[in-house]
Amino acid sequence: MNEEWREEANCKGVDPDIFFSNTNVRIRQSDRLQHEDLAKRICSACDVSRDCLEYAIITNQESGIWGGTAEDERRRLRRYY
Repeated sequence: MNEEWREEANCKGVDPDIFFSNTNVRIRQSDRLQHEDLAKRICSACDVSRDCLEYAIITNQESGIWGGTAEDERRRLRRYY
């Protein structure tokens, strides 16, 4: 799968903890939700978020925010992909 879209992603250079706060057991739930909201806002303004989401679904990414979606949202989408 072509991953050239990564070069154009709005998240490039952003702290990955924003997108993967669910894997950090030391972070408070309120901070986790704030990180998720920020990550989704970054994705919503990204020109390649659709490519990112497609990559996440095809490669079965189970954690983090990808293409503006959280884990549970991608699980639902996989049923139709």
